[in-house]
Amino acid sequence: MSVNLYDVAYEMERAIRQSKEFTELKALYDQVNADASASKMFENFRNIQMNLQQKQMMGQEITPEEIEQAQKLVALVQQHPAISKLMESEQRMSMLIAEMNKIIMKPLEELYGPMQQ
Repeated sequence: MSVNLYDVAYEMERAIRQSKEFTELKALYDQVNADASASKMFENFRNIQMNLQQKQMMGQEITPEEIEQAQKLVALVQQHPAISKLMESEQRMSMLIAEMNKIIMKPLEELYGPMQQ
């Protein structure tokens, strides 16, 4: 029996959208975006986070000032209850996706052995 992997992938997408983890994440995201100050704070946090990740991926040095600014912003957003809950939910969703990725990659790992990270 031949399986169309794209059909399975789209079914997984639908399952993720209907999952408790995703619906909770979406509700928390909507809650943060409904609050103008929380939304602005979260957007600023994400922009700094993405800029630092981009610099790191490009092999550019991250300055101590940038690290300090990011740490201060993390401490600030973690004090906001709605943003803190959203970040916790994002972490749970990320862990779930990582676990699913391990399952998906299992046939290749069995074939080639564990991938080095």
